[in-house]
Amino acid sequence: MLDSRYLVENASDAAFAIDGDLKIVAWNYRARALLGYTRSEVIGKQCSEVLRLVLSHGEPLCVPGCEGARCFERFRPFSASSCLAHHKDCHWVSLDVASVVTPKRDINRDQHAAIAAVLLRDNGMQTVRTSPEGMLRIFTFGRFGLATGGHSISVEKWERKQALTLLKLLTTNLGRAVPREVLVDFLWPGADERSGWERLKVTVYSLRRQLRAAGINEEIVETAGKAYRLRREVVWVDSQVYETCVAEGAACQAQQRWDDALDHYREAQRLYRGHYLSEDIHAEWCAEERERLREIHMKALTDMAHCHAELGCYTGAADVCRTILVSDPCREGVHRMLMEYLVCLGHTDSALTQYRHCRRILADELAAEPMPETQRLYRQIVAGEASTPAANSDQAAE
Repeated sequence: MLDSRYLVENASDAAFAIDGDLKIVAWNYRARALLGYTRSEVIGKQCSEVLRLVLSHGEPLCVPGCEGARCFERFRPFSASSCLAHHKDCHWVSLDVASVVTPKRDINRDQHAAIAAVLLRDNGMQTVRTSPEGMLRIFTFGRFGLATGGHSISVEKWERKQALTLLKLLTTNLGRAVPREVLVDFLWPGADERSGWERLKVTVYSLRRQLRAAGINEEIVETAGKAYRLRREVVWVDSQVYETCVAEGAACQAQQRWDDALDHYREAQRLYRGHYLSEDIHAEWCAEERERLREIHMKALTDMAHCHAELGCYTGAADVCRTILVSDPCREGVHRMLMEYLVCLGHTDSALTQYRHCRRILADELAAEPMPETQRLYRQIVAGEASTPAANSDQAAE
């Protein structure tokens, strides 16, 4: 049986092991040398409390529902490069992260087994003496979350839940002043003007107090006449950074810099942890923004597939197409792209199967037939006339 604690003790790198609650259960002397914490100081603590990992540009990795936690829950390894970890002496150490996950069968046999060994390697880059980013960080994709200075902010304990909803409303209208009557209407439908205004003032005060208690000294919520605004310049919002990454990817793609474009698209998709404010799925005030960002997400994935294809990586292109179709199986253009990539890979039978799957989906969901161009591509594949480039394919690269 794979013993993560044994791996930690015998690792040549700084390492620690975590249990199913993401608490540290083993910590080797190299980890102490790297980060300054003794074993007794970290055992039993959440790994996020100790490492407070952030990416080089300041985005926290240790947040609610973080990528590492999701990987370990699925018994998959997690890795990240060029991260910053918090040293006991209050500076930041630049390192790379890798992990070895205990097989699920071993966990089932031993409920006390460590689920993973996490390896930390100093990458030799200069340490950072101050927090890489002191501003409030707002995570809107998937589960809503807040963080600052590498620490997540527990919003579950906020005394006024409406303060959290108010923050989400202002984030959705980032940089725009939202009239108080609009906020009142969303927060307390049917309330009269006077009582609604009084409630709103109390909620704004509560929100500001909660943020100050979390260590946010900058004034985040600004009063603008009879409206309120979330100051764009003093917050980091994942959806805003996501759109920037997509735009940079599109710019590189237009210049036929396929590798650079893919790097930007990958960074964007890493930020897209789920649909926008998915916990508020029935709220009308964020429905339009959720759908807008979802369309950007679908378009960016489609462009990723094109970039893979331009580089001759038809397997990567096909995988991205499948990812799109899992989320939206009625995108006929993506079915057609997938058919073409499968032909390029020499998987003609799979391409024909994909056409039949597309036709069935369209009939069941939309009561429609495939478009003429999709049917034409199908006939070309059957006749052996579809494009099958011999050069630049995955097989040629191999």
